[in-house]
Amino acid sequence: MIAKMKKLTFLIYHQEYETFLQELRELGVVHIVEKKSGEADGKLQEFIQKRNTYKNVLQAMQQLADNVSQKVDHKASGDELVSRYEELQAAIQSLQQRGVLVQKDIAQMKIWGNFDWKTIHLLDEIGWHMEFYTCTDRQFDSQWEEEYHAIQVLHEGGRVYFVTITKAPVEIDAEKVVLPELSLMELETEKTRLDAEKSAVQTALREFCNVSVALLSDASDRLQEEMDMQQVRLTGERLAEGSVLLLEGWVPEDSERTVVEMLDSRSIYYEMRKAQKEDNAPIKLTNNVFIRMYEVLTRMYGMPDYGEFDPTPMVAPFFTLFFAFCVGDAGYGLVLIALGAYLKKRMDRSMSGMMNLVMTLGGMTTILGMIFGTFFGVNLLEVDAPWLASMKQYMISSDKLMYLALAIGVIHIIVAMTVKTLCSTVRYGFKNSLSDWGWLLCVTGFVITGGLQYLEKITPEVANWAFIIVGGISAIGIFLLNDLKRNVFINIGAGVWTTYNMATGLLGDVLSYIRLYALGLAGAMLGMVFNKLAFMIDIQIPVIGSILTWICCGAILVFGHTLNIAMSCLSGFVHPLRLTFVEYFKNSGYSGKGEAYKPFATLKEKDNNK
Repeated sequence: MIAKMKKLTFLIYHQEYETFLQELRELGVVHIVEKKSGEADGKLQEFIQKRNTYKNVLQAMQQLADNVSQKVDHKASGDELVSRYEELQAAIQSLQQRGVLVQKDIAQMKIWGNFDWKTIHLLDEIGWHMEFYTCTDRQFDSQWEEEYHAIQVLHEGGRVYFVTITKAPVEIDAEKVVLPELSLMELETEKTRLDAEKSAVQTALREFCNVSVALLSDASDRLQEEMDMQQVRLTGERLAEGSVLLLEGWVPEDSERTVVEMLDSRSIYYEMRKAQKEDNAPIKLTNNVFIRMYEVLTRMYGMPDYGEFDPTPMVAPFFTLFFAFCVGDAGYGLVLIALGAYLKKRMDRSMSGMMNLVMTLGGMTTILGMIFGTFFGVNLLEVDAPWLASMKQYMISSDKLMYLALAIGVIHIIVAMTVKTLCSTVRYGFKNSLSDWGWLLCVTGFVITGGLQYLEKITPEVANWAFIIVGGISAIGIFLLNDLKRNVFINIGAGVWTTYNMATGLLGDVLSYIRLYALGLAGAMLGMVFNKLAFMIDIQIPVIGSILTWICCGAILVFGHTLNIAMSCLSGFVHPLRLTFVEYFKNSGYSGKGEAYKPFATLKEKDNNK
């Protein structure tokens, strides 16, 4: 459900503005209407840039941390934490770059071997010059060995590496090589030292991240509070030459009394009125515990307008049913229940709702899996067990699941059209919704009549008359009364065009629900394949072979079903979401363009509201 809102307009004396905003934030229930973006305010821009920096660094630190401390010091400086993190990262990058250069020098020196440069310098002091060269095999001249005392050091990859020893520098047709100033042994020692130093800095960085993640998160939250305050400061519209500020906001009706008491105690002038359907009031969803778990899906698409219906109560049961249909295995459902219960105890309280959703989906999957007769890939209809005999009469064979998926799709679309018609009637009146009522009557009437005829509850003659009556009444709203302000011939043309779109669109929408059957069948078949592969293994070795057989069998079962559960859950989330966002929302006329209710509050108050 959508909470009822009231519009608040304040007039505040400029000297009391700051104090008033502080008290308003402590209440934590008023959604402030932002009239200025604040883009021209340098301080706000500085806050935004700093927040982005904090966010990026915090994400990087969370990836590096392996044992996060939860101790928080509210006086810790976020700028100092970011500066220290960047300092350690710069040190690591510097060591990495130096290591790359040293590794390059090592690769070069390995060609010439490990020698002492002091010996080369001694030769130079007594008048002998040693030079290092390289050239191709064809370029090397054997006469250099006599003329310049050339000595081949290495012959590799079609190239010759050699040195010359002469009394004076010479010029030969070969590439002179400039070697590092350190020997190979010294370079390898330097590389070891750099690696050890880098490892020490990385350890220091990891320990710093463990301690500082909570500190920087708290600093980021405090910065967000400052940003919110600055944004609200800019929102106030100055009147009477700046001596009075006008501020507008929205407050839920259930919080009205708290706000009024605060305003009256400060003698603040204010006006309050109920939100109208045409107002762009922020949306606060108020649902029960079960429906609230699915609000995350509504938020993913977009919040409803104030005059619309909250789609979450309809999304919840159908999404649960679709997920269970796609997974369709009772054993997998039990795994999801156990996984959700385990993670709920291990994870933060903020994830409790998500884990409840996982357990709910697992429970429905278990129920539907038993109806489908599938348990960890085993077809229960083929299992000859006395305790299953009484349950098999309630199980549905796989050849009937496609018809069930299509039937669910038809019901889902009819529900969507019903919601669209009721919402249109509430917002625009019955006279302006006759076309929607006509289509709802047409589709619902035809489906019910066709179903009764298929089940032989009515005769073909009665069905024909029902089709004619329903179609005739529906045609009046669809073709003649779709817009009372337009010419009748224009209405007929518009009705024909709408009929074409509805006929083609509804057919495609209904066929989309076959994916439920296909995904459920694919998961069941894949589970059966892993079971067959596991029990096909038979290692023919006395005693040991039997043990190895069971080990391999268990490994295949665990790996195969784990993989199948992961893929089934992924499909069970994506495709039901697609059926909801496309088929349901399109046929229900849901736009999702509303603005979420975001009260001006401290972070503590926001956490309490969650």
